[in-house]
Amino acid sequence: MRKKTGWQVDGRQLLTMLFGSFLLAFTYYHINFQNGLSEGGFVGLALLGKYLFDLPPALSMIALDVPIFILAIFLKGRKFIVNTLIASMAFSAFYELCERFSPLTVNLSANLPLAALLSGLLTGLGAGLVIRTGGATGGDDTLSMMISQWSGIKIGTVFIMMDALVLMVSLLYLPFKETMFTIMAVLIAGKMITWTVHYGRREIAPRQIPYGMKKKTA
Repeated sequence: MRKKTGWQVDGRQLLTMLFGSFLLAFTYYHINFQNGLSEGGFVGLALLGKYLFDLPPALSMIALDVPIFILAIFLKGRKFIVNTLIASMAFSAFYELCERFSPLTVNLSANLPLAALLSGLLTGLGAGLVIRTGGATGGDDTLSMMISQWSGIKIGTVFIMMDALVLMVSLLYLPFKETMFTIMAVLIAGKMITWTVHYGRREIAPRQIPYGMKKKTA
């Protein structure tokens, strides 16, 4: 039987990664977008660039993602990059399918605390599943993982800090109420990511955790 190379993923890993990417795309469209919740991370920075400098968000995303992915090739290895490319492309495809074809409308605009709770739980679970299988869904996730590895700060804390910082700056153009509830969702997501990544696994010292498996408690 042909031996698998180190960068290949097995079937269960691939299905888990695809499900995590689908869950993220489904939640971002049906909960965040449909209820006016904001965006953190590189998406938030791209939208901020559009507001302040009229930069195309798609090009801004590429400009932010590409250097991080190049750096990750050297620091995190080929397997991580392959997993991340699969997860990123799957997320984009699933989001496009939701946007074009989904008949579902989740109207929680009158109950934003519930929207924030669902967003945090589902995005945290989706991101956690992708990270648990050794990948990420974008350059901001990858950067958070590398910062966590370098600094020893728990990765959930890094996620929360980066997203919250972007969202606070984004108050220049975003509604205050929706942004505050988005920060609430980010806090919940950080905790959920931690639980998902480490569920059933033995706790080990932060410096011993390999890239992609960094402790994510907030």
